[in-house]
Amino acid sequence: MKNQDKVFLIVDDEPDMCWALENILKRKGFCSKKASNGREALEFVKQNHFRLVFLDAKLPDMEGLQLAKKIRDFDPLVPIVIVSGYFYRDDTDILNAQKKGSINDFIAKPFSHNEVMKVIEGL
Repeated sequence: MKNQDKVFLIVDDEPDMCWALENILKRKGFCSKKASNGREALEFVKQNHFRLVFLDAKLPDMEGLQLAKKIRDFDPLVPIVIVSGYFYRDDTDILNAQKKGSINDFIAKPFSHNEVMKVIEGL
């Protein structure tokens, strides 16, 4: 596997959430880039290919589900996982986004190391 295939994008305005995901990934030998808002995330996606995007549902400048659709415009195949303390796995908005292909999976906050790895291995 090439290094570029191991880079994940973490989009969250909470530094502790970024740190937690970054360290889980680092332990498994993956690299990551962090964005704290939607605008910054879109710039990264325009310039890079990521193995997977972990995307917070609530960002300061836009909703995560809205950002997921914009990310799809630039990289229609990148897996997108919503990470949220706001939504639940069975929320209508989450289920509809998965059905439409805007997102691939969902992780609830707080999350465990095993939950994150299970999602990565499943995509």
